Amino acid sequence: MSENDNTVNIHSEKNRYHHGDLRAALIEEGLKLIDQAPAEALSLREIARNAGVSATAVYRHFPDKAALLGALCREGHTRMAAAFQKAMASAPPGKEAFTAMGRAYVYFALAHPALFRLMMAQTAGPVPAPPPSSGAGADGMQILVDAIDGLFGAGMPQPVREARRLKAWSLVHGLAMLMLDGQVPADPALVEAVVDASVL
Repeated sequence: MSENDNTVNIHSEKNRYHHGDLRAALIEEGLKLIDQAPAEALSLREIARNAGVSATAVYRHFPDKAALLGALCREGHTRMAAAFQKAMASAPPGKEAFTAMGRAYVYFALAHPALFRLMMAQTAGPVPAPPPSSGAGADGMQILVDAIDGLFGAGMPQPVREARRLKAWSLVHGLAMLMLDGQVPADPALVEAVVDASVL
């Protein structure tokens, strides 16, 4: 049997998923596809085909499309939080780190528009402010609350913290949506000019 035989390639591909990483591989394929088209266009069969497995294998991990979209949404929030942490780590603590996080929000939305829209659509109802002290595995809102405490002091009254959280989120989310909808140009210079912690 030659090295180019498809049977060999398929067998090798399937062996990858005998180690428990099929779910992660399916999510990764979903993220690739959602970067190319809206979430509505995602197909479980296409994801299965790209991952080199049967549709039945996909349904063992995701019984329907809604389950897959939920997993993609959670992964999106994880990656956005990682982008926040990376941006803040590359800037001096305080106002500059907070501003860097704001820029990271906008740039994440611009880099992954369909995923970003899915993340926002899957968030039903008000998003309450989590308590400070995020620790490992913090989501974006926890990082935002912690950053506000770091910038203004942890002793601020809860209503003041909440108002500042909403003001910061409204600014970067509004800018991201205006750029995604083509109402203002997706210009890095404009992001730099608009995203500024001093507005809080």
